Amino acid sequence: MRKLIGFSLTGALALATPASGQALSRQQVAAPSAITQLADRWVAENRVPGIVITVGRGDVAPQVAAAGRIANEATAHRADIDSLWRVYSMTKPITGIAAMILVEQGKLSLDQPISDFIPAFKSMKVLVDPAKDLTSRAATRPITVRNLLTHTAGLGYNIITKGPLLDEYTRLGINPAAVSAAMEPSMRAVRPVSLEEFANRVATLPLIAEPGAKWSYSIGLDVLGRVIEVASGVAFDQFVTTRIFQPLGMTASYWTVAAGKANLLATNYALLGDSRAPLDPGATSVWLQPPSFPYGGAGLVMSARDYDRFLHMLVNGGTLDGVRILKPETVRLAMSDLLPATTDRSLLQAQSGGDQVGFGAGGSVSLADRPGGPGKGTFGWAGAAGTFAWVDPKNQVRATAMINLFGQTPLKRDVIQAVYGENAR
Repeated sequence: MRKLIGFSLTGALALATPASGQALSRQQVAAPSAITQLADRWVAENRVPGIVITVGRGDVAPQVAAAGRIANEATAHRADIDSLWRVYSMTKPITGIAAMILVEQGKLSLDQPISDFIPAFKSMKVLVDPAKDLTSRAATRPITVRNLLTHTAGLGYNIITKGPLLDEYTRLGINPAAVSAAMEPSMRAVRPVSLEEFANRVATLPLIAEPGAKWSYSIGLDVLGRVIEVASGVAFDQFVTTRIFQPLGMTASYWTVAAGKANLLATNYALLGDSRAPLDPGATSVWLQPPSFPYGGAGLVMSARDYDRFLHMLVNGGTLDGVRILKPETVRLAMSDLLPATTDRSLLQAQSGGDQVGFGAGGSVSLADRPGGPGKGTFGWAGAAGTFAWVDPKNQVRATAMINLFGQTPLKRDVIQAVYGENAR
């Protein structure tokens, strides 16, 4: 299951004037196009039961391609722009932008130690040999806000970490994943009861590397949720709702899906060999039950309409429908390479398939044009269940793809080629 949840890392790294933002009616359908043909083909070939793709070019409403249903059953709701999907790590850029709101307000700074907000992180330890045991030494640098945003804090992740430290993560319930109601009892020994307790437990564990020393995928954005709520004086999920979701009209973005919306929630599947097995039916989903606290790294269920509005705000330089979320310069900073200059980027580059990639506020950043494809400065990330999205400021393109399927698929490559042309990579 760790492989199924963690697969999206490679796929995610393959990317990186007032708005009109006109709303689409549920009945509005895009004209036949490459993305429409792609969506139809994926369903016709039984790769997924349903799919939604949105592509926006410039300051206009997105083109929408939707096909199939949100589950295998013939009675399941048809997939459309308002269907609900587990976006998992696509939560990370939203948390990153929430932090940048506070940076713009002067309540956070990128190189500020997070111990200013969570005192338990004041004196951290670093493992001497992560593969061997938990022997540690004192860290020589503090963890900063920048480190949390860019996966350079030296924190682990249950889908990446191995050995004795993984055992400690498991023992303390440091596992942000939610897979299914049936699997929930076995996912962790005990779940922290609050975001505060979660962060304080993380602070008791040694780091895998000195803060800022290396890029390594982590729970940094989950810990950042606690920093955000301390710095803002508002609960993390409430801050995201009031400062991002409500102003942008994102009315289908949930930490917990209301029972009345369960009929719109896609079933999540796992690709096991040639078979597609249902893991979390929408009608009985674990996402219908409130978690102990909201996870800033993987905690959201969203519609394609909502994620497109988030991207539209970014490509517009922080504004949508006359509402400003951030200043243009703050958006540019958020979508720039924020990695410390001395960071070892070898893991990041290895995962990117050779592309030149940096990391911004919760998402990857392309450092060079991709031949025929996304331009330099493209910012985005993917989720474990096959969802992904990006903003390409150079070409004024934004795209979101929604499926719910654990396992490697060629969907990202197919969508990039549908958006930019068949020679894109």
